[in-house]
Amino acid sequence: MDITRIVGACLIASILIVLVRAQRPEIAVALSIIVGVSVFMYMMSHIAYLVSTVAQLALRARMGNIYLASVLKAVGIAYVAGFAAEVSRDAGEQAIASKIEFAGKVAIMVVALPVMVAILETVMRFLD
Repeated sequence: MDITRIVGACLIASILIVLVRAQRPEIAVALSIIVGVSVFMYMMSHIAYLVSTVAQLALRARMGNIYLASVLKAVGIAYVAGFAAEVSRDAGEQAIASKIEFAGKVAIMVVALPVMVAILETVMRFLD
């Protein structure tokens, strides 16, 4: 992974977006989205490697699929919601960005609920 290439491209894109925003803010938002999606797509192979490695570790540790799936879903939700909120902020829509962040937090809690229930049930069994 060549992080310097990614950072360099993003810095150049940021400068270009700042220059374009003064004249055509709608194009600046589109460029920002394109850059963000491009970085995400470039990183997909690395993300797949991370998920695969974590899944292998979970198998070796005999960790239940519910825990691994919940963690991966929560991380995915956080990244997607964060990206969408930043795009909304770039477009000048602070209120929508806040609602996206709220929805992301609620979605993470919903995904985490089965894990929290399992932990509480385990604790209650020990206390009985």
